[in-house]
Amino acid sequence: MSSLNVETNSEVDAVFAGYPANVSKQMKQLRQLVLEATDEIEGLQNVEETLKWGEPSYLTKYGSTVRMNWKQKTPDQYAIYFKCTSKLVPTFREIYPTEFNYEGNRALIFSLEEEPPKEALKNCIKVALTYYKVKHLPLLGM
Repeated sequence: MSSLNVETNSEVDAVFAGYPANVSKQMKQLRQLVLEATDEIEGLQNVEETLKWGEPSYLTKYGSTVRMNWKQKTPDQYAIYFKCTSKLVPTFREIYPTEFNYEGNRALIFSLEEEPPKEALKNCIKVALTYYKVKHLPLLGM
């Protein structure tokens, strides 16, 4: 595809540069995974990479915001966040009951020591970034 236009807010790079060395690799890999997933969404032309609540966030015309972050209060983990009032995380939990660690209805949590299940995670990201097109489908079309 690769006709995708990624509009990046200049402050996003500063957030990634500010992560501790032991966190930076995983956060950059997660960022790359989100961008790969967006590139695989048929018909998607634009994605905005910006900051929401100081966290790297990804927005599309027909999608729900996807955010990611690492926090000092939980130094051994990082997370990808979804809108908690959507059907996203409950559906992910139903489709992938053992692949992820979940935080309520808002996040997938990853250990800094382990690689996330990339294909399953990319599938979740794609569904989130097309949410308003698939929210009426059983299991969000997954």
